[in-house]
Amino acid sequence: MSSDHIQQTPEEGRVIPFRPRRQAPQGWRWPLRPARHSPVKDLSKYEEGGAEDDYRHRMKMNVLGLAVIVLLMATGAWLVTTLAEIRKNQDCYLSGQRNCAPIKYTPSR
Repeated sequence: MSSDHIQQTPEEGRVIPFRPRRQAPQGWRWPLRPARHSPVKDLSKYEEGGAEDDYRHRMKMNVLGLAVIVLLMATGAWLVTTLAEIRKNQDCYLSGQRNCAPIKYTPSR
């Protein structure tokens, strides 16, 4: 049986032969279009001109970023525990139980 013949049987389904890809000419990209030129002629104008790195400022910004992340994590943990408590109380109320949120008090003499 030749490879260009499509064979179809109920057990195997339909077999489609694929042709091998052609080799793209040099300087072409997939999908076979010529490479475009960069809209920016030279990227050196965006590079820092060898200026000294301000280590102190960078470390301050790193600490500030860490503080923001810790604050976000603490807020998220508080939010999750609050939502879990609210869900527990709501389940208690909807099941018809009483005294779902007991108030603690100390009797005075």
